[in-house]
Amino acid sequence: MNQVSNAMTIDVEDYFQVSAFEKHIPRESWDRIPCRIESSMDRILNLLDEKQIKATFFTLGWIAERYPKMIRRMVDNGHELASHGWGHARVTDLNQSEFKEDISRCKMLLEDISGQVVQGYRAPSFSINNNNLWALDRLAEAGYLYSSSIYPVQHDHYGMPDAPRFANYPRGEDGILELPVTTVRLWGRNLPAGGGGYFRFWPYSVSKWFINRLNTVESRAAIFYFHPWEIDDKQPRQIGIGYKTRFRHYLNLHRMEERLRTLTHDFKWDRMDKIFLVDKGRR
Repeated sequence: MNQVSNAMTIDVEDYFQVSAFEKHIPRESWDRIPCRIESSMDRILNLLDEKQIKATFFTLGWIAERYPKMIRRMVDNGHELASHGWGHARVTDLNQSEFKEDISRCKMLLEDISGQVVQGYRAPSFSINNNNLWALDRLAEAGYLYSSSIYPVQHDHYGMPDAPRFANYPRGEDGILELPVTTVRLWGRNLPAGGGGYFRFWPYSVSKWFINRLNTVESRAAIFYFHPWEIDDKQPRQIGIGYKTRFRHYLNLHRMEERLRTLTHDFKWDRMDKIFLVDKGRR
């Protein structure tokens, strides 16, 4: 284990709330679907406690409203609570007024439940891009200190491949701090190295090499993310979804928890705010 502290982050949403399923699972049906988030979160929190790791949980307001005890357990265990918006609406699908309402409503609820200030935000599906950078201004106005919403990769659903790979101020020094999920620069392009479906796709040795390279060659902290549903290999399988969506969502779910266990052993981890928010949010 090297001595660089990396950021462990979890996007708290259930399997039926992912953007890839939005055409197959209508939002108005969510209240009728049995949630599976509690059992997955129990396993995640137990693993983090066992490894003595503190993490950042980007949490949907929709989930927090229904499971406040789960939220309080996160905070009582020393983890950072951050916002993932209210109902997993992508920023690209909202106007400025709707977005401001979404992020303010979520922040207020999370703070009411936890008794702590919520400083961070991650857009559903990394849906902040060159066409809606105004969202960063609305986040600052709502009282957020940092965002982790711009993924500097090429992807068919999201990404800004030319965006900075490390902590930066897209709207100037007086604006919000952007903390991109980790990439590794190879062969003239940014390769996704910060978790999610890629962590299930790459052999573990590749992910380990990526993060070790970032820590040792570039002397940078990695930002890693995953979802609770990614360790839930017994979740209901959706019918009628395309092959690409099926492959991306279900690939190696049965291996995910063991890979996470190995990852938590091989590297040092901490909360986003403890690593990046120094000198009142400036680094």
